[in-house]
Amino acid sequence: MNQPSPAIVAQRAVRRLPRIALWLFCIAYVLPGFVGREPWKSADMTAFGYMLELARGQSNWFNPLLTGLPPSVDGPLSYWLGAWAVMLAPEWIAPDFAARIPFILLLSMTLVATWYATYYLARSPQAQPVAFAFGGEANAPDYARAIADGGLLAFIASLGLAQLSHETTPAVAQLCFTAVTFFAFSAMNYRVIASAVGGVAGLAGLGLSGAPTLAVLLGLGGALIHVLDRNGDSPERKDNTAKRMLWAWSIVCAAGGVAALASILELWHWRIDVPGATWADWRGIGRLLLWFTWPAWPLAIWTVWRWRLQLGQLKRGILHRHLALPLWWILVMLGNTVLTGAGDRALLLALPALAALAAFALPTLSRSVSALVDWFTLLFFTGCAIIIWVVWIAMQTGVPPQPAANVARLAPGFVHSFTYIPFLLAIAATIAWAWLVKWRVGRHQAAIWKSLVLPASGAALCWVLLMTLWLPLLDFARSYTVLAQSIKRVVGDPECVEIHALDRGQIAAFQFHAKLKLRTAATVAKCNWLLVDRDATASLARAVDMTQWTPQYFGYRPSDRDDDVLLYRRLAQAVR
Repeated sequence: MNQPSPAIVAQRAVRRLPRIALWLFCIAYVLPGFVGREPWKSADMTAFGYMLELARGQSNWFNPLLTGLPPSVDGPLSYWLGAWAVMLAPEWIAPDFAARIPFILLLSMTLVATWYATYYLARSPQAQPVAFAFGGEANAPDYARAIADGGLLAFIASLGLAQLSHETTPAVAQLCFTAVTFFAFSAMNYRVIASAVGGVAGLAGLGLSGAPTLAVLLGLGGALIHVLDRNGDSPERKDNTAKRMLWAWSIVCAAGGVAALASILELWHWRIDVPGATWADWRGIGRLLLWFTWPAWPLAIWTVWRWRLQLGQLKRGILHRHLALPLWWILVMLGNTVLTGAGDRALLLALPALAALAAFALPTLSRSVSALVDWFTLLFFTGCAIIIWVVWIAMQTGVPPQPAANVARLAPGFVHSFTYIPFLLAIAATIAWAWLVKWRVGRHQAAIWKSLVLPASGAALCWVLLMTLWLPLLDFARSYTVLAQSIKRVVGDPECVEIHALDRGQIAAFQFHAKLKLRTAATVAKCNWLLVDRDATASLARAVDMTQWTPQYFGYRPSDRDDDVLLYRRLAQAVR
């Protein structure tokens, strides 16, 4: 006997979020951060450097290298996508923006896959609300649509999503293919062809993006869940045991194919980094979990508690898809976060499943809890927006003086200028936030997704304000442009520049912003200039003959002295 559902939802509570509003909201969240900015340090700039090397034909497509250095993430797919975009883009499109176009599509696909995955999970019979004695309960499609709207809002509201999802890094590709795989397993009882295509594409994409282990674990776990989900068949499609086992073995074969492909391309690299037994290590992981996945994690915990009776059926060998799939995805990603030391970029992959699980808390929330979420969100994001506006006004006028002094201290040399379009976009976003607050406080709103409107809108508001009002400051502070241009002014247009101990981001920046042809120090090619990371001066004498060089210039990023570089010039008598 199935355990009863804790969801008690009337038909009037599942009215759909207007589609035009949802699409505009997603567009307003996706585009800022991709448009109008410089490549940022260091993962964003590094990945772009590999894309440029491939696009210019200076590296092997199956083994991308940057001045002989392999990427820290082995999967080549994300570098292929950026390189293809750079090669196909017309000349009037800047290469760095062209490389972002595939990642705009990847993030958009992630949003779509998260919505549909949550929708099909909510269509499961065990996920449906309690039937009323005299009718009036929410019907299945409308209920699933409302839950999916809530899942998408929870995903966008996640604080850790904003920056990392707007970079041109393998993490964005992994996020997209994780969401596509999650959709494929969620919709398996309803959309056979779409699930098959999505499953193969998602698992293969994960493998080619540098996460073959995750692909295999998700595939095998999803196959087991599909076998044990005996009561998860849709009313429209009753799978018999033979078909169920056929699906499971197909998934296992797909996971095996990904493993074989990863072996052929030599993508298996174990990076186990178990945290120490110290309180500081685990406290750092705890803090990351708390802020990065907010506000999805408390709602997900509430879902597990309220739906615990259905989880208890595991003792009888029965899993319910709408709970088991998100939990397996989350557990795999949490294990990846803790055991590999990948930190926030590993935890990023848990957000689609965490948002879907959080959405099932919405029909069980009391009115007082919803009000608490609304008030906390209102105060938090309104406060953040006010701070962003105050600092921007201080940058423009010098008033208030303390924020202006803080900006001058943290970003010395930065000169702010006023531009109309970002200012008008920021004004429009602020007005939209005020309207949403007014709409939310109305007592007539009964939709179950209403509690996540303000969290998602507040996160989007702050992201838009940062990417409009603060974008010049962020470009100055987080890009290598100032450092690369300062070196360029000194060296001019040399035939080549030798480098020693520069990291991948610095190398990519000097090649892109300064148009320098870099060579590893002590190679056959002899250059008149030598760039060295300041912290590597101790090893410099072992790499090159320092009697041939004289210090010429000290370069640094104004906002971060960790990127200091030393520029040497070859002595005239040493030049051949």
